[in-house]
Amino acid sequence: MSTTKRIYGIYADDDDLLNGVHACNDKGIKIAEVYTPFPVHGLDKALGLRKTRISDAAFIYAVYGVTIGILVTWYTMNHDWPQNIGGKPAFTWGENMLAFVVPMFELMVFCAAHMMSLTFLVRNKMYPGCPPQNPDPRTTDDKFMMEFVTDNVDAVKQILIDTNVEEITVKDA
Repeated sequence: MSTTKRIYGIYADDDDLLNGVHACNDKGIKIAEVYTPFPVHGLDKALGLRKTRISDAAFIYAVYGVTIGILVTWYTMNHDWPQNIGGKPAFTWGENMLAFVVPMFELMVFCAAHMMSLTFLVRNKMYPGCPPQNPDPRTTDDKFMMEFVTDNVDAVKQILIDTNVEEITVKDA
């Protein structure tokens, strides 16, 4: 029978939470997850999280949007609805591209924003129909929580007590 437990420590203050994270790091205890009602400055570095790659995805999505804008304007001007305006036919897309910079920019922003939102929701498993992953709803209001999955329950509880934790909950993993 496994003795692995899931331990939750709930804090009232973000400074106490950061002190708890640093204390766990100093003792070599691995934190499974931290839940906060708002972003806590310095928490990502204290947990050792890598830089997010959402900006790389945003660039790719923006290039996709510009590409769609270029293809739509090229197709519309040269194939679908070519027009001879003032005796100046549109032979190539490049001759008239400057007239379509604004729609291409808008499509770039549209694609980057919407696709980044979808990427965020899927990556964090927050899409519609997904079961909630937050073990305590108070962390969406005013509480901060650290989650541990460990065999060493007593050591984790002692660190939590030493760092001004409000509540400790131990469950089977």
